[in-house]
Amino acid sequence: MLSAEAKRKIYRIIPFGVIWLLFSIVYTLLERGLLGSLTRYPSSGAPYSFGYNLIFTPAFALFTGLFLGSIEILYFNRLFAQQKFIVKIICKTIIYLVMIVLFVMTLSVTANLVQLQASILDARVWNYSGRFLFTFAFLSIVIFIASIIGVSLFYNEVSDNLGQGVLTNFFTGKYHTPKEEERIFMFLDMKASTTIAERLGHVTYFEMLREYYADLSEPIINYQGEIYQYVGDEVVVSWTLQNGLHHHNCLRCFFAMKAALQKHHHKYSERFGLLPEFKAGFHAGKVTTGEIGTLKKEIIFTGDVLNTTARIQALCNTYNVNLLVSDHLIAQLPPDTSFNIKTLGETELRGRDEHIKLVTVELAT
Repeated sequence: MLSAEAKRKIYRIIPFGVIWLLFSIVYTLLERGLLGSLTRYPSSGAPYSFGYNLIFTPAFALFTGLFLGSIEILYFNRLFAQQKFIVKIICKTIIYLVMIVLFVMTLSVTANLVQLQASILDARVWNYSGRFLFTFAFLSIVIFIASIIGVSLFYNEVSDNLGQGVLTNFFTGKYHTPKEEERIFMFLDMKASTTIAERLGHVTYFEMLREYYADLSEPIINYQGEIYQYVGDEVVVSWTLQNGLHHHNCLRCFFAMKAALQKHHHKYSERFGLLPEFKAGFHAGKVTTGEIGTLKKEIIFTGDVLNTTARIQALCNTYNVNLLVSDHLIAQLPPDTSFNIKTLGETELRGRDEHIKLVTVELAT
């Protein structure tokens, strides 16, 4: 079974292959329209076959897109993480373009080898390839490839900024019509954030927040959570009911986040003189999900469960615990000896004429 992190990487690589495949099909059809019934390329004299190109070019483009996507997601994405958006796009486009030019040269030689049914030492193969590589036709292909690279990188950067799967949902129109679904929410809030901000100063505090959220991201991914929104020093994480209940992902995520911060305690101590801590509230229920907004579109959740979760999290200080979970959610989780569950009783939520039973959870020793 693939881990959640591996699935996420594959999910991010696939759009590169799809974009390259679509662009290659458009290019092949345009080429057919321009060349018509010609059987040779006018610029180089090399043989031209629409049927052959319709198969070979998209297949090669799909492979190239997936290959570049793998390099981008597994390596370059982290290497350029601290660069500005436009700098990342330009620098990576140039690097990938050099790689692609080498690929195209290889493609040209390979295509001539196949169509001429000749050996690698045949002078005709190199003559046709050489003519092609020093023509305006080749330059136009390079420009076309640069545009594909730019679109691929732009899609990936925008997708990362909007959040996991949000851009795909916009394109597919998944939430164009509001849908009702059952979800689990965790409202996680940094403890003593106001005091920390005053102590560090706003700029240093912001730098700490950036490190803090980065370190919390991996556990969220590993336990199939989705970051719904950041609100200052608070992050709202959501799961589909199935993903959150599976292997107790929602609860395990909380403890993995604590472990992730502890793992980096030297970094926080050296740079900021403290280790941030957090408290969290969990609840589950029905929400309505859909696109909203005109000047700025978002996919949002609405429903009583969000207000209830926020109020549960606010009660952590009252009960002097770091984790509060509604009895409604705990009842849906199968028994697990990995956790110790302590019932805290029934309480009335602030601002609501409603009582709810709460529990706190600790890892079993």
